[in-house]
Amino acid sequence: MLVSSLFAAAMILQAPADPPLPSRDVGSETASREARANEAGKSLSRDEAAEAADRLWHAHIASQREARAEELASGVIRAAGHEMRFLKREFGEAPASGRSLWISMHGGGGAPKEVNDRQWQNQIGLYQPDEGIYIAPRAPSDTWNLWHRPEIDALFDRLIESAVIAWGVNPDRVYLMGYSAGGDGVYQLAPRMADRFATAAMMAGHPNDASPEGLRNLPFAIFMGGEDKAYNRNTVAKAWGERLGALQKADEDGYPHMVKIYPGLGHWMDRKDAEALPWMASHTRNPWPRTIVWKQGNTPHTRFYWLAVPESQAVKGRTICASVDGQTIALTADRPEAGEGQNVAAGADKGRARTIDLLLSDALLDLDKPVTVMANGREVFQGVVPRTEGAIAHSLKLRPDPKMIATARVRVTVPQDERPSDPAKAGS
Repeated sequence: MLVSSLFAAAMILQAPADPPLPSRDVGSETASREARANEAGKSLSRDEAAEAADRLWHAHIASQREARAEELASGVIRAAGHEMRFLKREFGEAPASGRSLWISMHGGGGAPKEVNDRQWQNQIGLYQPDEGIYIAPRAPSDTWNLWHRPEIDALFDRLIESAVIAWGVNPDRVYLMGYSAGGDGVYQLAPRMADRFATAAMMAGHPNDASPEGLRNLPFAIFMGGEDKAYNRNTVAKAWGERLGALQKADEDGYPHMVKIYPGLGHWMDRKDAEALPWMASHTRNPWPRTIVWKQGNTPHTRFYWLAVPESQAVKGRTICASVDGQTIALTADRPEAGEGQNVAAGADKGRARTIDLLLSDALLDLDKPVTVMANGREVFQGVVPRTEGAIAHSLKLRPDPKMIATARVRVTVPQDERPSDPAKAGS
């Protein structure tokens, strides 16, 4: 049994060739259900897909548990060619649904190593959740942008996956917070990694060039001293709160947020900001939201909730809005621009069609029934999308998360004649 489990895990990690995706170029005829089933390989029932997802996930755990446990025991996470040390505290009893994980980022930045080390040591004692594993990571660098360098995304992904595998953390109960330079990191990381967290809380930081549009499904809290005037942190925090309020007014089911600006307090808020923790703990992640606003940040990603794009099209600033209404998926997506962003060579993208993979699940719609996909106002797919083991393996390869396993996948080509709608009007 162990041999077969390890073999199945290896198949995931080696990225087995997936069967051809059901797809339809704009203007082509709608393929029949039978043709798509033949292209996609053996179609699974809902129960068979659930069994396959469980089997492949547990095979992945079996292949990784020992190494991940050793890594966590060492107090050092390694990913993307970088190392990140961390301190750990545990609170309360583990619930049957699994432990919560709290990632709390320290301040400092642009300072000598000794200064940032003191900030790190302070952070481990700053907050105490009623329940959970509380982690204070040490930023890998001492630069001003401690927590929004590109390697942080990969390191946090590794930390979360390892905690789920080795510590039994519930991936729907992962919380992000940070103070000062750590708050800068929350502003940056939360929108671009919103699908990893249940909530995020920013304390005494500055957003720099971050954008709130990606927070549509992530409850976000802002805590700031009213007299914290350095870098205009106080006025910027107020403005961000107003932006979130405007987004929520236009999309009443999205952009949940809390803003607390304490009159008379400066950069240190006398621990009043600890009121964030009960509010944060009251939320759990929804891994299958019916509306998504994906705006790429400084470190682009290839998957966000149930959307995925090729690496060549994961470029800063690009936006995809997606919503599900019954069996219809509506997409609005910007078109590639020649030379746009650091991931596209000048002119290499010119004239290319934009492709989006929809990573689907019965948690989102009924995969036994036909699905219609509209992109920029035009129909680009219509038909049944079969559940397959290849789609499950591909989903786990993109994101080893047991709550986000897609059982079906369809690739669509996006017309290039329209721009995305205002994220605040993406739907509910």
